[in-house]
Amino acid sequence: MSITPEEKTQIIGEFARAPGDTGSPEVQVAVLTKRIATLTEHFKTHKKDNHSRRGLLKLVATRRKLLDYLRGKDEGRYRDLIGKLGIRR
Repeated sequence: MSITPEEKTQIIGEFARAPGDTGSPEVQVAVLTKRIATLTEHFKTHKKDNHSRRGLLKLVATRRKLLDYLRGKDEGRYRDLIGKLGIRR
């Protein structure tokens, strides 16, 4: 259900603003989006897994907070990020 270290490294490399950047909102949102996608696939076969569903809702809420923060800081970066990730908003 989680993402592999290789996938995470690839995501960080793609969305990092500078070399070694792992804490920017863009990177955090991208990693959360990948984790949300894998959990969503998990629920297609395990419909009654409510414990993991609670974790999914927490991930979605955290991503939402980060996106709201980024939108307040820099609207252009926010628009670029949701465009690259394909997040509806």
